[in-house]
Amino acid sequence: MKLQLQPYRIVIVGFLLLLVGLILPNKISLVLVTGILTILSFFQPKQGLLLLLVYVPIRPFLIEINPGLKLVGDAITFVLLLRIFYDARKDWKSLFRFKTFEWAFFAFLAFGTAIGFATGVSIAALVFQIRTFVIMYLLYYIVSRMKIDKADMLHFSWVTIGLSVLISIHGIIEKLSLRQLLLPDAWSEKMLSATNFVRIYGLPGNPNSLALFLGFTIVLVLFLLEMAKGKERKWLYACLTLFIGVLLLTYSRGTWISIITGGVLFFILSKYWKLLKPLLITAVLGFVLIYLPVNAGVGLVQSLGVDGGGHGAGGLTDRFKETFDEENLELMAQSGRFFYIKKGFEVFKDHPITGTGFGTFGGSATLSYGSPIYDEYGIRSDIYGGKYFYSDNQYIQVIAETGAIGVILFAAFLLLMVWMFWKQRHEGNFPKFMIALWFATGVSGMYYNIWELKVYTLYFFLIFGAYASLKGFYRKN
Repeated sequence: MKLQLQPYRIVIVGFLLLLVGLILPNKISLVLVTGILTILSFFQPKQGLLLLLVYVPIRPFLIEINPGLKLVGDAITFVLLLRIFYDARKDWKSLFRFKTFEWAFFAFLAFGTAIGFATGVSIAALVFQIRTFVIMYLLYYIVSRMKIDKADMLHFSWVTIGLSVLISIHGIIEKLSLRQLLLPDAWSEKMLSATNFVRIYGLPGNPNSLALFLGFTIVLVLFLLEMAKGKERKWLYACLTLFIGVLLLTYSRGTWISIITGGVLFFILSKYWKLLKPLLITAVLGFVLIYLPVNAGVGLVQSLGVDGGGHGAGGLTDRFKETFDEENLELMAQSGRFFYIKKGFEVFKDHPITGTGFGTFGGSATLSYGSPIYDEYGIRSDIYGGKYFYSDNQYIQVIAETGAIGVILFAAFLLLMVWMFWKQRHEGNFPKFMIALWFATGVSGMYYNIWELKVYTLYFFLIFGAYASLKGFYRKN
């Protein structure tokens, strides 16, 4: 398995074009960069998917510097969809073949939208929320109807690893400079609590998003290690060490729990124990060679008089102690996760059958548009410095917004999906991995709005789409 640059030429050009776009005027970036990347994606759709892998994880950084780059991802996705329509022009009926789990998903979207409209949510907010749920599903729709092979999966993996190296090195620089280097001014000047200051935010702009991204990267490194030999294998070990070390420095407890859940389940189902050796070795190396030296470096930088806002380097033991700290638990009860869950059940108690609809409780739309029910339930808009909140729990959002009917539809979407994987569990390790990924995603939903996190759903639906393509879900019988 020799790595060659030729298959990645368009990706490299696209990445360089994004960098150029950072210094162009907003409108020129919007038209020129988005236009060129969109055209390239239409004529080279698989390269377009790789461009999304480069763009989506660093999108927060890009648009913070130049908002003119904000439509690149949507534009590439929709032009890829148009290419699928074009390629199926002689068999247009194939475009309307859906699995049962998809119909449950569509019904959930339609129901939540209808109830939200009846509650008084604006059309703009409803469109915003639907887009959040649908945009990454479209990648599943697109990829599942492509002809995906082993070479495509190798390209997918190498692009992710290359970007992860860049993001990880940047994150270490961020940590060592106490958030003063290579960050937009708005990020450097942002006031963070002592709990969050010690965490690496990286180019994704969020430690949890960064950790989830690295979780997928680690899986892809393990995938490549199965085929790599010689120097390539040594480089992959080095990358795995780096990624695990930076993953530790995100202090993302929720992501660690999800990764462990998925990993344990995969090994139990597959009994593919030989992957444990490189994983355990690099976990130790990541702790010793990355985590400990970087934290020691932070202490050294502070000893030289660099202002860290009074915050130290942090530590794993401190992070776990905070989980059960009385002050922290009280804060969560007053304005954090426990508060959202309590309020969500208050909403459900008043609207048990239908909920209050999309755009009313703790979703993406409420961050931008607010909610017509917040005043009624005493939910303040200043919890996050004047912004509305994420529920930080996908399930309480579904319960509050769509009630019992929505819960049934959403459960059907999830359970019908995993049932497909389970029926194929004897057909190699890929179905077993999908089962493990499904459970890891389910656990993540307990503390993230996981189906609204673009970095996560990008990889979930791309991998799921590749699985569907390889299994021939939508081919003619």
